[in-house]
Amino acid sequence: MRIGIIAHLKHPIGEPFCGGLETHTHLLARGLRRRGHEVTVFASDGSDPAVGVEPICEDMAIREVGLAEATNVAFFREHHAYLRLMNELRRRDFDIVHNNSIHYLPVAMADALTMPMVTTLHTPPFCWLESGVRLCRSSRSTFVTVSDALRRFWSPIAPVRGVVLNGIDLDRFRFQKQPADEPYLAWSGRIVPEKGLHLAIEAARIVGMPLRIAGPVADSAYFEREIRPLLGDGASHLGHLAHSELAAVVGGARALLFTPRWEEPYGLVAAEALACGTPVAAFARGAIAEVVDETCGVLAAPDDAADLAEAARKALSLDRRACRLRAEHHCDAKLMVSVYERLYGRILAGNVQPDPAPATLVAAE
Repeated sequence: MRIGIIAHLKHPIGEPFCGGLETHTHLLARGLRRRGHEVTVFASDGSDPAVGVEPICEDMAIREVGLAEATNVAFFREHHAYLRLMNELRRRDFDIVHNNSIHYLPVAMADALTMPMVTTLHTPPFCWLESGVRLCRSSRSTFVTVSDALRRFWSPIAPVRGVVLNGIDLDRFRFQKQPADEPYLAWSGRIVPEKGLHLAIEAARIVGMPLRIAGPVADSAYFEREIRPLLGDGASHLGHLAHSELAAVVGGARALLFTPRWEEPYGLVAAEALACGTPVAAFARGAIAEVVDETCGVLAAPDDAADLAEAARKALSLDRRACRLRAEHHCDAKLMVSVYERLYGRILAGNVQPDPAPATLVAAE
């Protein structure tokens, strides 16, 4: 198949990945190319050329967080990049287009395309994307979500075809039978208020174990106000790590703390920890219960650092091999790519209808 993938433009599609969406796009494109498909990824410059990138704009990352001028410039650059792309795609010969952008224009303009489009919904509804989805009039547009929790948010708004759980590269996040000799906990992700790092630091101190933190500072005001004063005394920020470095840190931990303060649509960092054999202690929010079960994780009351600390203590005794098995059965990128590949085939064959039980899409196929 000839497949065009529309990427999120705010960050390059390449390592070190800024977030789960960039990781997902890279894994999907790489996996499809390895299966012999012709794949073109429409992304910002600086993206990994190995996945067939065709740059459509400059890197959209806003360096000066909070500046209205920078925000407006990024908004219009992104808008015009997608507008040009959607007009151009009408003249391209793709069999199918996969929209991974979380932007309103690709879905609102889907009826302009001559080929079908699959849109993966990666976030809960927000005003711009919801408006684009409601304006979508294409009979050849198919929506899926990355978790059943997210499907429940979108089902009143869009005809969700099913759920395709996100995957990770199990070869990059290898199983570590034993943690590091020095006991510590780990936290990974973008450092923004909704990821709740300050609560993870508090919980680690209650447990009495060091916390190693990996991730980019995406909100400098939050970092300076809430995080920097808490560093030291066992809490250390290691920076933005490539997957190989991240796997070593997460795999050496006794447990990963997962602290979303919003309805997290999936939770790739939890899946990465499980692949390494590291149990997860998490706030019971969003889709985390679809990623971990009682064999590999312990859930805590949202926003409660003390309860998270208790969950972490319980997680320390969980079997690392069970964590890896959970990742192999539920979080493998190869399975994710297979499901999308089959979905494309069904759409092109004209055999795709909304499922009565959309959450079964991965397990049943």
